[in-house]
Amino acid sequence: MSALRKLAGQTAIYGLSSIVARFLNFLLVPLYTTKGVFDPAQYGAITSLLSWTAFLNVVLTFGMETGFFRYANAPHPPTSSPGEKGSNTPLLRSGVGNAGVYATTAYALLFGSLAFMLLGSVFSGSIANGIGFPDLGSSVLMLVIIIGMDAITTIPMAQLRLQERPWRFAAINIVSVLVNIGLSLFFLAYCMPKYNAGESNALIDAVYDPTLGVGYVFLINLVSSGIKLVILLPSWPRPAFFDRKLLRTLLIFGAPLMVAGLAGMVNETADRILLKYLLPADIADSEIGIYGACYKLAMLITLFIQAFRMGAEPFFFSHAKEKNSKESFARIMNVFVAVCMSAFLVVMLFLDQFKWFIRNPEFHAGLKVVPILMLANVFLGIYYNQSVWYKLTDRTRAGSAISLIGAGITLVLLFVLIPRMGYMGAAWTTLICYASMAVISYTWGQKHYPVPYNVGRVLGYMAIAVFAWWGCEQLDLSGGLNYTLRFAVLMVFVVLAWRGERHIVAR
Repeated sequence: MSALRKLAGQTAIYGLSSIVARFLNFLLVPLYTTKGVFDPAQYGAITSLLSWTAFLNVVLTFGMETGFFRYANAPHPPTSSPGEKGSNTPLLRSGVGNAGVYATTAYALLFGSLAFMLLGSVFSGSIANGIGFPDLGSSVLMLVIIIGMDAITTIPMAQLRLQERPWRFAAINIVSVLVNIGLSLFFLAYCMPKYNAGESNALIDAVYDPTLGVGYVFLINLVSSGIKLVILLPSWPRPAFFDRKLLRTLLIFGAPLMVAGLAGMVNETADRILLKYLLPADIADSEIGIYGACYKLAMLITLFIQAFRMGAEPFFFSHAKEKNSKESFARIMNVFVAVCMSAFLVVMLFLDQFKWFIRNPEFHAGLKVVPILMLANVFLGIYYNQSVWYKLTDRTRAGSAISLIGAGITLVLLFVLIPRMGYMGAAWTTLICYASMAVISYTWGQKHYPVPYNVGRVLGYMAIAVFAWWGCEQLDLSGGLNYTLRFAVLMVFVVLAWRGERHIVAR
């Protein structure tokens, strides 16, 4: 089996669980946005709180997942720290091995997460006040515990990826997701409407608390994260393999990745956080809710990017030394962008249908952000593809620098554009940031780890897809003729992309 086909197979399996997990958020949008469940302001509160979790998760994991892949793939444990002379090919001390890397990373995150959960629980009320949600102290408390548990499970799940056990990885994620879906349907689709309609029964009276409100979203996530943690406990590493010297190396390696990840979270989620503080208080939560709900419609591309990253990171590390590996990386980029732009066309050509995943028309005012955010995520995916150059050359500080530049662009533009354009300013900021990061990474990477990317083909796929969508929007058609034309345009693009890349995928 070719390397590309192996990556495609593992991406499909990892992606199954990752897509299902993230697609949950997409599938729950109709439930959350149904009248009588959450209005735009309540959904805005949920969106804001979940945005804060992204920052905290990056801090807690501290780049350990990438460090785990980096050193678990090394022939021996490290004798020098990243950045020191001779450290480009880290060698492990005799006797540590992969078991040591696994135990050291897992216990480091365990101890850090437990401390975080303890402090967060003690000060949850103060945190809720500080971020502008004084009535949601219980939700913040649950969120703190969720974040801690998710960090604890990071390395055991990474171990499954390293061992190339995608089916077990997928099964664990899917079980957690099914628990989440089941509880969401029970509390929000059954208990809540029954109670609000005055049709309560003994079961509802026993388990449903109407005062919890948006807190049910966090309670449900708390239970599903707990189930995932319990399933992974039998595979927990032995503490005897914990290595303090190795931990120091991992921390030095992970620090710039953590900074890059933190900056990345600024780029990804700062818009939904700052909207609350840069818009008038009386409309901020509602605007965040509208923006957050419409943001979900860009998830088809986000889902594919997530699935791709799960399979690609270990693939890039394990195939870096193979002959013609750079040519393979370049071919992967072509296929990646072709798939992303196909997803773009699926959503944008049929947006008048996709919009009804958001059940309440009050949210539809934000649909104009969807094409901007989808293109932004394509550029983000391109950047993730290119990140192979600084990870394989141990120049992780370059990744930090690029993300910090992106964060700077994001913060400046958000403060300038949101007061003038509202959430449209947030959407344009996201596109400009990710496009800038992709250009900077390409220019810098070609100097240190030149990959022969076909820039013309990549940009061509993007331009053709955008022009095809724009052209359909200019035609005054309706009914069956309109949908037939749009479907034909989609098929033409897919066929052209397939004809251009099929000889690559077959290699």
